[in-house]
Amino acid sequence: MAYEERETGSLIGSDKVEGTAVYGSDRSRIGSIERVMIDKVSGKVAYAVLGFGGFLGIGDDHYPLPWQSLKFDTALGGYATGITEDRLSSAPKYSDERSWNWSDPSTARSVDDYYRGIPAP
Repeated sequence: MAYEERETGSLIGSDKVEGTAVYGSDRSRIGSIERVMIDKVSGKVAYAVLGFGGFLGIGDDHYPLPWQSLKFDTALGGYATGITEDRLSSAPKYSDERSWNWSDPSTARSVDDYYRGIPAP
């Protein structure tokens, strides 16, 4: 599939989002998007799962970020966030998919509560 068919001025294919770099409030790279979580009913992206903390993709922890905390920055060629690397290190995370329960409303609430008040990028 050609580039133009997977990305326009305002739309991007999910395969192009996965692997995209995420930059913290100081504009340094803090990780990359591993997947997006889409609300089945509304069709809107709810979270981006950020891989962070490992070495060459090994041992990464997975940090769900509210989608609205990210903004695509064309100058960086990735997503910018108002989150600092220091703040991210104490955020809700999981080391493997089996230890995270997306079906539990308190799980999503813990993520949303943690990032409440973070300035937009």
